[in-house]
Amino acid sequence: MSDYPPHKNYCTLFGGLDTELPILNGTRQRYVNFDNAASTPALNIVREAVNDFLNYYSSVHRGTGYKSQLSTHVYEQAREIVLSFVGANPAQHICIFGKNTTEAVNKLARRFPFTEQRNIVLTSSLEHHSNDLPWRAAAQTLHIALTPEGRIDETDFDAKLAQYGERLAVVAISGASNVTGFITPVHRLAEKAHAVGAQIAVDTAQFAPHRKVEMRSLDDPGHLDYVVLSAHKMYAPLGTGALIGRRDTFERGDPDMVGGGTVEIVTLEDVSWAGPPDRDEAGSPNVVGAVAMAAAIRQLEEIGMDAVAQHEAELTRYLLERLGKMTEIDVYGDTLPESVDQRLGVIPINIKGISHFLVASILGHEFGIGVRNGCFCAHPYLLHLLGLSHNEANGVRERMQAGDRSDMPGLVRISFGLYNTTDEIDDLVNALDKIICGEYSGKYDQDKSSGEFHPQGWQPNFKNYFAL
Repeated sequence: MSDYPPHKNYCTLFGGLDTELPILNGTRQRYVNFDNAASTPALNIVREAVNDFLNYYSSVHRGTGYKSQLSTHVYEQAREIVLSFVGANPAQHICIFGKNTTEAVNKLARRFPFTEQRNIVLTSSLEHHSNDLPWRAAAQTLHIALTPEGRIDETDFDAKLAQYGERLAVVAISGASNVTGFITPVHRLAEKAHAVGAQIAVDTAQFAPHRKVEMRSLDDPGHLDYVVLSAHKMYAPLGTGALIGRRDTFERGDPDMVGGGTVEIVTLEDVSWAGPPDRDEAGSPNVVGAVAMAAAIRQLEEIGMDAVAQHEAELTRYLLERLGKMTEIDVYGDTLPESVDQRLGVIPINIKGISHFLVASILGHEFGIGVRNGCFCAHPYLLHLLGLSHNEANGVRERMQAGDRSDMPGLVRISFGLYNTTDEIDDLVNALDKIICGEYSGKYDQDKSSGEFHPQGWQPNFKNYFAL
């Protein structure tokens, strides 16, 4: 039991937290999830809202039946809730639903109004691939350099604005890193981008579940022109994301996906597109996912994003203090407990001399603790944090392309959710200490094609827990 100052317990807002799952010694143990930067479990209110709504679920937008009209009303209400959550102005912004943040960024990159004069995208070297690769496919993309600890180098940002400002179309930046939890000063960058005539798009997939997003009015110099986010990182795992952006952008141009729901009228010779957001939501929408997302937002707003941030800052401070006493563990990014208000609860580590693949496998198989390891869809950022030279990186790349990932560089990522506790952190630290001391029972074999370690003789029977 931790002697750390008590904090609010949000566990009662979730179901399934006491679920016991099998571990290597043949017993069952309560599962501890520290992989929240990837996906989060469902809030009880989300389950309840979805179950209640399914009694009325029907087609949307053109049905005349009562269930169809109700479903349409609820779908549009969810859109309004998302707009309000990010501080958008419905007169200036629209909310386009899709399946996740990745789809949202791809849509924005394809729909962005590049011109012959302004055709450069400025992003950073810490981005998730989803806020990098779509822009590379759409326009010339430049990358802001990083500081040694892994923050955006604002001096380099300023230099690139000075060099490319007249050609810069958009700054595409993360609100917070999914690897180190560093928070980007997006409103300050927005002011600088707008000063040279560019717009700014912010990937808030990692940021929005933990901090308040404020798009602001378009007449505010620090406003955000576009934000994207995913419900599955916000305790609503039913496959919905959202792109919230400038209405004037989506009032013009052809949709990137066409079909049902995107048109006003079609003849054999011509097509007239619907207005936003309909023209950018081809096909039957995920109404249930929108309901889930709205329900999660309502719960987060009831708690208060400041309270969410405070709770997770306490967890982050506590873990950093514990890790700071463990000389065999390297912590990447900001290691200072007193800086937790300036970052998210995402902490990447490595145990010296032990593969990140093996550490993650032992934590899961022997201690019932779920983490993530690897490069977290941010390969350039990991190479920077790990200090790999260009030649070293090329060597790893060649071996991976030849099918051998056994020495793929990476980290073990610990990421917090609203329901995590300091007692769970104690369990994690004790497990890490046992791994350092070699006090684990399994014998592990590495699959070179994936890099993953699997305990010998382990055959999980998933049908005992869930089956279709």
